[in-house]
Amino acid sequence: MLRAALLSLLLAIPGGPLAAACAGRNLLDIMPADQRKQIDDAVELLPYGRGNFWRAERGETLLHLVGTYHFDDPRHDAVLDRLAPLIDAAATVLVEAGPEEQSQLKSEMTRHPDRLFAMSGPTLPERLEESDWQALSSEMVARGIPAFMAAKMQPWYVAMMLGIPPCAMPELADGADGLDARVVERATASGIPVRALEPYDTMFGLFEGMTPDEQTDMILTSLAMSAQIEDYSATLTEAYFDEDVRVTWELGRLAAYGLPGNSVEEVDADLARMEEALMNRRNRAWIPVIEDAAADGPVFVAFGALHLSGEEGVLALLEREGFTIERMQF
Repeated sequence: MLRAALLSLLLAIPGGPLAAACAGRNLLDIMPADQRKQIDDAVELLPYGRGNFWRAERGETLLHLVGTYHFDDPRHDAVLDRLAPLIDAAATVLVEAGPEEQSQLKSEMTRHPDRLFAMSGPTLPERLEESDWQALSSEMVARGIPAFMAAKMQPWYVAMMLGIPPCAMPELADGADGLDARVVERATASGIPVRALEPYDTMFGLFEGMTPDEQTDMILTSLAMSAQIEDYSATLTEAYFDEDVRVTWELGRLAAYGLPGNSVEEVDADLARMEEALMNRRNRAWIPVIEDAAADGPVFVAFGALHLSGEEGVLALLEREGFTIERMQF
């Protein structure tokens, strides 16, 4: 059943920029009305299910929190113009990974190539069926990655690469930046300290705990989505700018229900475990970091938009800590 959870995860996390060369369709616009209603109804039941920008107050403590899309889009420029005065007024800006963490990450990958490449054990052609390996190598070549290099990549890294449409790879190679990077650039230019919400190697730990079978399943799930990856990318991007990114998680849930051999109960259980491991656990760890920074004055916090919503989302956790939450114009 892990494949069902991974399908929803890969659909819900923004996997790549939608470059001008891409021509994906927004799947939410063309799905049957009853299915769209099912998704919308599920989001309505969640705390803070919609919205990208929020204000949180508790006594003299003031936070502004923005959910981000990690990849480039020209619409980010207008958003940053609206956010800039609050960034400039902050005592601290918090992001998932700041310049120091980015530097540490690059150094880590140089010193420890085994983070991204398997230095021992079976290669992907040995772990996959021949037909699956041929399909995978073809997809990786389409993204500019030779098959011999893909063969030794860590499975989670391969799965993430498959989440980027081939049409978007040139833009990604040019270093196009999302809202997170724009926030950091503005804060740095304004002399505002930038701190990280978590250690630079957090994401490695999330995937390295998977078993070999789970990692193989992750690749197979990504391959199953590859034919529609431009559509998924378009759907994610538009949902974000509609301030409705949580619908992508529920879209993944609905798609998982339709996979052979899945029951609703099993899919829901898998998704709950995935959300706990990859989102909720991180959300809870961020709260003390946010509160510690707030002791020095107003804080501006930017992180992936999917972390905002839900019973264990950042906003609900802050509310339980006594903060009053108010949605702001994005």
